Amino acid sequence: MPAFLFRSLAVATLCCAQAQAAALDAALDESQRLAEEASASQARIEQLDDATREALTEFRSALQQAEALKAYNAQLRELTEAQRKELASFERQLEGIERTQEAVTPLMRRMVEVLGEFVAADLPFLPQERADRLDGLRELLPRADVSLAEKYRRILEAYQIESDYGRTLEAWRGELPGEGEPRSVEFLRLGRTMLYYQTLDAHESGWWNPATRQWETLDSSARRPITQAIAIARQQQAPAYLELPVRTLEQESAR
Repeated sequence: MPAFLFRSLAVATLCCAQAQAAALDAALDESQRLAEEASASQARIEQLDDATREALTEFRSALQQAEALKAYNAQLRELTEAQRKELASFERQLEGIERTQEAVTPLMRRMVEVLGEFVAADLPFLPQERADRLDGLRELLPRADVSLAEKYRRILEAYQIESDYGRTLEAWRGELPGEGEPRSVEFLRLGRTMLYYQTLDAHESGWWNPATRQWETLDSSARRPITQAIAIARQQQAPAYLELPVRTLEQESAR
C-alpha cells in the first residue's frame, strides 16, 4: 500500500474517531442536562405536592372553623332572641310595677295619715317614740332610693307595733304635763284601754280620761293596786290578780 494512501486512511480513521468522541461527549452532556432537568422537575413536583398537602390541610381546617363559626353564630342568634324576649318581659314587668306604684303610693300615703290620726286620738302614751316613728314614715315615702316593698314593709311594721300595744302591760318613767312645771311620774299602760300615772313617792295616782282628754286624779284607794301593777309590768313581781280602777260605759254615758 502506498504510504500516502496509508496516511490518508489513518487521517480518516482519526477524524472518524474524533467525530464519534465528539458525538459521544455531546450525548453525555445532553444526558446530564436531561438528568439535571428531570431532577429539578422532580424537586418542583415534590415541592408542589408538599404545598398541595399543606393547602389541603389548611382548607380542611378552614372548613372546620367555618362549621364551628356557623354553630356559634346559631347559638348567638338563639341567645340574642332569648335576651330580646327577656328584655321585652322586663319592660312589661317594669310597666306593671310603674302602674302598681302609681296605685300603691297614694294608698301608702293614706295609711300613714290614718295611722297618725289614730295615734292622735289614742291614749297619750310614749308620745315621742310614736311621733318619731310617724315622722320617719313621712320622710320615707318620697324617697326614690327606697323600694316600694321596703316602704310598705315599714308601714306594716308600724301598724304591727301599734297593734301590739293593745295586748301588753307596760310601765315607764316620764314627764306628766299639766299646769306649772312637768312632774316626773311612773306611767302604767293597760293595753290601750287605760293609762295611769303615779308620782315617784306614790302619794298621788291618776288616769287619762279619753272623754275630757285630760289627766284626772284618783282617790287614795287606787294607789296600792297601781303600785302593784307597775311592779308586775317591770317584772319586779310575779303576775297577780289586779283590781285597777276603770271607766265604764255607764260612766261615759253619764257624762
